[in-house]
Amino acid sequence: MKYNPHEYQTYATNFILAHSVSAILLDMGLGKSVITLTAIKALMYDSFEVSSVLVIAPLRVATQTWPDEIEKWEHLHDLTYAVAVGTEAERRFQLRRNVDIHIINRENVKWLIEDSGIPFNYDMVVIDELSSFKSHQAKRFKALMKVRPTVKRIVGLTGTPSSNGLMDLWAEYKLLDMGERLGRFIGGYRGRFFTPDKRNQQIVFSYKPLPGAEEHIYRLMSDITISMKSTDYLKMPDCVINEVPVTLSEDEMELYHTMKNDLILNLDDGDVDAVNAAALAGKLSQMANGAVYDENGNAVRIHDRKLDALEDLIEAANGKPVLVAYWFKHDLERIEKRLHSLHIPFSKLDTPDSITRWNRGELPVALVHPASAGHGLNLQSGGSTLIWFGLTWSLELYQQTNARLWRQGQTAATVVIHHIITKGTIDRDIMAALRRKDKTQSALIAAVKANLTK
Repeated sequence: MKYNPHEYQTYATNFILAHSVSAILLDMGLGKSVITLTAIKALMYDSFEVSSVLVIAPLRVATQTWPDEIEKWEHLHDLTYAVAVGTEAERRFQLRRNVDIHIINRENVKWLIEDSGIPFNYDMVVIDELSSFKSHQAKRFKALMKVRPTVKRIVGLTGTPSSNGLMDLWAEYKLLDMGERLGRFIGGYRGRFFTPDKRNQQIVFSYKPLPGAEEHIYRLMSDITISMKSTDYLKMPDCVINEVPVTLSEDEMELYHTMKNDLILNLDDGDVDAVNAAALAGKLSQMANGAVYDENGNAVRIHDRKLDALEDLIEAANGKPVLVAYWFKHDLERIEKRLHSLHIPFSKLDTPDSITRWNRGELPVALVHPASAGHGLNLQSGGSTLIWFGLTWSLELYQQTNARLWRQGQTAATVVIHHIITKGTIDRDIMAALRRKDKTQSALIAAVKANLTK
């Protein structure tokens, strides 16, 4: 296919060419892969500044999106590539191939650098979903920092740079500029821009930005950062966000509050307990969805309110394909059981074949887990309705999953995103948290938004 770039795509490509370090905060659907590959082609074959490129991406994006983009666009056909995933032997074989680009999934970064025995001779690194390197304590971050000084060019790509707040940015930008802008140490970054928020005596659980810190951080980042929102540069379909409330009975609500207050629940089928606040949040989310795992790992049914609402939404779609996002394994099992009883054809979107069937319109219902389908998959051809059966605390996975349908190439005039919310439960807290995080991230995006008229 011939590549006729939008103006913003040419701008972004030129930005990468002009900056040895660049953070490209591209909203979902703006074509970050082809933008970056076009820059790689120019650096390798026009200016000869780069000879070997490593692309680090989520597994499915590594195996599908990047190869598909190279094969898709006519001007990229000269680029050679190898996808280094699979068994250790398969990865070694692919990494030893003499190609322009090696593509690896982020889980194998530590193995590549520390355990593979293969020299790290890449003069350019592209990190697709830079936000997956937001933890400075993660092994993948520490491993990549060891070889970062040998890399001449680095590009960070993401649509969600600060999904959990501004604290995420330090590790991401440390990888890019080795601490030049936000400081070499996380302690210095915290002390300079944040103050303790929630704490228990000397133990600090969270930090909040000091007055003016956000604007200061954005200014420090601005020279190597551009941001673009799809709504600014593309004719996007309307996006309707809808909440579908369900109500528990008094008995069901009593079970929920017992778990919330006592951290333990005695049920006929088994006991359920929570050892800490994080475990309790998980148990309450499960109960809001309709089932909960007991101490033996068995799923105990609490209610079918969300299943009933899901059935109503599928019926209301009147034959239009519906994408359903689930979170817990017992959510999936109960949804599958209900769909079987209704004789509704469905499939999990976990293989290339199932994704192809969805995009061909062959599946009335498709089931996705945000952690496996949240990044990089193009699902917009298969439908325009998404139902969140179970919610996630992760703004990144939430936004990325929504963007599988609400993106460039969606032919429907309107994308509808339903959230099934159990009233009086933690579901409300999760939705509120997602909105709060989005406000912070939106401020960051706006602060460094690309100005195409420069």
